[in-house]
Amino acid sequence: MKERFMNTYARTGLVLDHGVGARLFTVDGTEYIDFTAGIGVNSLGHGHPRLVEAIAAQAAKIMHVSNYFLTEPSIELAEKLTEATGFDTVFFCNSGAEANEGMFKLARKYGSSKNPDKNVIVTLKQSFHGRTITTVTATGQDKFHKFFGPFTPGFVYAEPEDIAGLDALLGPNVCAFAFEPIQGEGGVRPLSRAYLQAAEKMCRERDILFCADEVQTGVGRTGAVLACERLGVRPDVTAIAKGLAGGVPIGAVLARGKAADVFQPGDHGTTFGGGALAASAALVVLSELESPGFLDEVDQKGRHLMELVEGFRHPLVKDVRGMGLMIGIGVKVDPHKIVDAARAHRLLTLTAGDDTVRLLPPLVITMEEIELGVAALKQALDDVSSAPNLVPELK
Repeated sequence: MKERFMNTYARTGLVLDHGVGARLFTVDGTEYIDFTAGIGVNSLGHGHPRLVEAIAAQAAKIMHVSNYFLTEPSIELAEKLTEATGFDTVFFCNSGAEANEGMFKLARKYGSSKNPDKNVIVTLKQSFHGRTITTVTATGQDKFHKFFGPFTPGFVYAEPEDIAGLDALLGPNVCAFAFEPIQGEGGVRPLSRAYLQAAEKMCRERDILFCADEVQTGVGRTGAVLACERLGVRPDVTAIAKGLAGGVPIGAVLARGKAADVFQPGDHGTTFGGGALAASAALVVLSELESPGFLDEVDQKGRHLMELVEGFRHPLVKDVRGMGLMIGIGVKVDPHKIVDAARAHRLLTLTAGDDTVRLLPPLVITMEEIELGVAALKQALDDVSSAPNLVPELK
């Protein structure tokens, strides 16, 4: 089976068949609590009735047309998404990497239209922005750069939380500063409100676009439509993707103010972006996010989950960090050992960075499922603590 796939993923060997809410089932019927949500994609979990119905209904009408034409779902999504986020315009694409590529192209055009040399983009060390050559270049982690040079020129990296260092880098040739409000692949490391507000002020003073990569943090993941809302900053441009359509591929570049009308016909495009099928799914996700109390519940669930893990006071746990249902557990061993041990206890989790177990459950997970999952995580930590050189076998 595996020999037909390129060897790009360290696959678990599980063959999944179906899911319900925050639970997944293999082809042999084994049930797992899902703390991964498809790496933050399945915002409404698995088999959500309204989402399934909307996708089926739209598939029966029209799935794709060229972007030379509009469809009712794409028009409605553009209106509802800009209204929900406070941005003025949107460009739809298919993934987080594409959304970041679009954001970087917009920034380059904005800068070079004023000065041909105003084309440098500052990002942060420990960041992750995607797998294309340009988004890999923007990623501030050397391990993602190996083998893939030469890289797109014009990217430099600042140390997170070092405002003096950022000040020195934001020179007249810089067109944009791009950041993740919480560095996801870098270890689920939130940036501070004070740092981001100081960075925004410097960007405003120097006519530098303030750009947020909310591919993982956006669409309710942190208990707000966008994480930047909770941090008190207003980016000029924001990239989102992952959870926007609940499992159907989609991405978006949102722009406001001076960035809203930078792109003109011919500057940018995509074949599939903003298709009727993905737009119909995204409308269901936005509708659920807007339902009374939904985002408050995400915040409450995240706080409860973090409190439970902190309550372990486990010797392998260094710290617990995050926001909403995007949580990182810093551990003192290889996090893959804990992920493997958790799978033996019917819990699916992720890693991030070199020392972090990452939890990204569906936003619709119940408190009962959180407690079941956390109990399994505790068992996994105990297994690894008592036999650190052994990985439990799946039962």
